[in-house]
Formats: sequence, structure tokens, C-alpha cells
Amino acid sequence: MKKVIIVGGGAAGYFTAINAKEANPDLDITILEKGKEVLQKVKISGGGRCNVTHACFEPKELTKFYPRGEKELLGPFHQFMTGDTFEWFDNKNVPLKIEEDNRVFPEANTSQAIIDCFQNEVDNLGIKVLKNHGVNSVSQQDDKWIIHTKQKQFEADFLVIAAGSSKKVWDLCKTLDHTIIEPVPSLFTFNIKDKRIIDLGGIAVPNAEVKLVGTNLENSGPLLITHWGLSGPAILKLSAFGARILADKNYQYDVKVNWLGQDFDSVLEELQNLKKSQPKKQVNLKSPFADIPRRLWERFVAASEIKTNQNWADLSNKHLNNLTNQLTKGLFNANGRTTFKDEFVTAGGVDLKEINFKRFESKKHKNLFFVGEVLNIDAVTGGFNFQNAWTGGYICAKSIAEQ
Repeated sequence: MKKVIIVGGGAAGYFTAINAKEANPDLDITILEKGKEVLQKVKISGGGRCNVTHACFEPKELTKFYPRGEKELLGPFHQFMTGDTFEWFDNKNVPLKIEEDNRVFPEANTSQAIIDCFQNEVDNLGIKVLKNHGVNSVSQQDDKWIIHTKQKQFEADFLVIAAGSSKKVWDLCKTLDHTIIEPVPSLFTFNIKDKRIIDLGGIAVPNAEVKLVGTNLENSGPLLITHWGLSGPAILKLSAFGARILADKNYQYDVKVNWLGQDFDSVLEELQNLKKSQPKKQVNLKSPFADIPRRLWERFVAASEIKTNQNWADLSNKHLNNLTNQLTKGLFNANGRTTFKDEFVTAGGVDLKEINFKRFESKKHKNLFFVGEVLNIDAVTGGFNFQNAWTGGYICAKSIAEQ
């Protein structure tokens, strides 16, 4: 009977174990969990509802959501894709639903549905889960893997590293001659202290365009003002694709925001028309743009050197240009970042050049596999990191089961 040791449970580890055992019941599979609790990241993901995947069903389109891993995941996504994820969970009596923003959650609306599914499958298939078994060292002896924890020594024919973004596990990978791309935060809020947005936490605009000054990086989408600065999908995606650049800048950089997603000339024309059509109305009393809430509009008016009691007719060309600049070319200085501690995502991990993505197997050692966030793969928010876990786990499991 061939033995499989999976280091680190989590989504990728459990998915690998279940699929491998289903494909080959003769495998003896053990999951080594570092702590006393299991599947904690699954539990808190998606605000406790578990954002299982994203409703993008074309492999090439799906890869575009991965700042690191886009090229490498194209082939794997042709093997196990979003639709396969739906079918897999449906077959386990955990139907999924697509929400308006295309994020996918269990119909039960709780991450516990996913956790219960995994734990039931593991129990039914006879997969062993050993808690408080953090791995201290791994070595190879003949064709076997020798794994040491504090409690005991294990021997395995196949070794799967599925421990997520753990420094200790990355150090373990280095002892196996694998290169680790040093981790930096990938999803974070831009820390901005600016009088135009201070105390406006909770205000959002639906379709802003955001650019990192001095780079080619830009993104559009919903933008949220927070206690710390700017966040929301537009910012988070930019933080993911700019993770390395922003780390190199020590998180001090300038951000240009087009709050309306419209070009300068068209917005200027709208303001000029307002000056003609509403000459006696006070400028700061009401936002003429549905996407800009009044409190934010008032800040832009003040920043444009327009007095509180000025009417539209009183505005000079300079005023109109200033206001248009605030709306379409607002410049903000960011200093620092705020990460989501519960759902912390990093850019970094095992160098992708050292992995055979047809099997998720090491190119340096036969029967050594890597799945999930231990690899230098990460995605924007929206269920994409889980899809990477399901795809890698499925292909890894299949590769082990067929040997």
C-alpha cells in the first residue's frame, strides 16, 4: 500500500487527499496539521461564507485574475475548471450559488458547509488527520520520504506540501533545494491621510479609475473610502498586480484617481453646462453626479478653491478646471498599507519555474508535490485563490493516484 503524507491541511490539502483516495482507494493518506484547529482559513473566508470560486468559465479569461501564475495555470485550468468545482461540490450535496458580482458561495451561505463536507469525506474515506503535528524536517532515503514531527517520524512514497504561506514551510522547501520567492503582501488598502477623504469612511463610488503614478499599472471598478485611506475592488486588484513594485517603493507612492471614470473634457463640458443652466444654485449644496455622494462632492469643491457660498455663475474657468481635475485626476499620496489579517494573501513562495504544472510536481524531486498558496501564485479577491487550490489539488491527486 502506497503512503501519502500531506503537510498542512487547509483547502488544498483536504481537496488533494479526498480526490486521491477516491481515485485510488488503496492509498494510505495522512494529513499533518500544525495546530489543533483545522480549516480555519476556510472558516473565515468570504466573511464566514467561504467564497468558493468565481463565475468565470473560460480558462484564458480566468488566468487574467492571477498577477503571479497567469501563464502556468492556463494548462491546469483546462483540466479542472470553475464548472468542475460546481460539479464536485454538487456531487457532495453542497450546491453552490452565483451572486451578482460573480462570486460563488455555498447555497447554505456559511463556510461550515464546506468544512463539514471535507470532514465527512475524510472520515468516510479513512483519511487520517493528525493535529498538533507541525513538520520539523523532511529528507529523502532511497525512494522514500522521511518526515519528522515533534511526536514521531513518518515514511511516505508521496509527499505533498499544502501548508499555505508559512515561513517555516518555505524554509523547509529550501532544505529540499527549492527556491523561495520572498513574500510580500498582495491584497491591501492604500494608507492615505488626505483632507479630501478624511472622516468619509464607508463612502463608495461604483466605477473609478485608479493609476499608480510612474508605472503602467491601472485598474477600474468600485472604490471605497476607509478609515485608513482607499480600498475596494479597484484598489485591491491594483495592490495585487503592483505587489512587488509597491514593496520596492517601501509603500510610499502617488495614486491618481478618476472618480467618475470619464475623460477630462467630457466632465469639464458637463460643469460648463451646469454654470449656464443653474447659474444661481450654490455649487457645494448638491452633487451633480449620481456616483459622487454629497459629502465627497463638498470636499472636491473646497479643494478646488471654491467658496462655500459660491453659485455656479460665480465660477471662473480656473475654478471649473480645478474641479474637473479633482474629479478626474485627483492625486493622493499613499504611505504604508493595511492588510486583511484574517484573509492575508502574499505574493511569494516556491518558484514556479521549478514546478511541472501538468502534475503539480517538483522538477527537482520525484513524488514531491506542491499545491495552493505555498507556490508563488496569488490572485485578486473574489474566490480565485480557492480555485487555484481546487485545480492544483485535483491534478496533484490524479497524478499520485495513477502511479
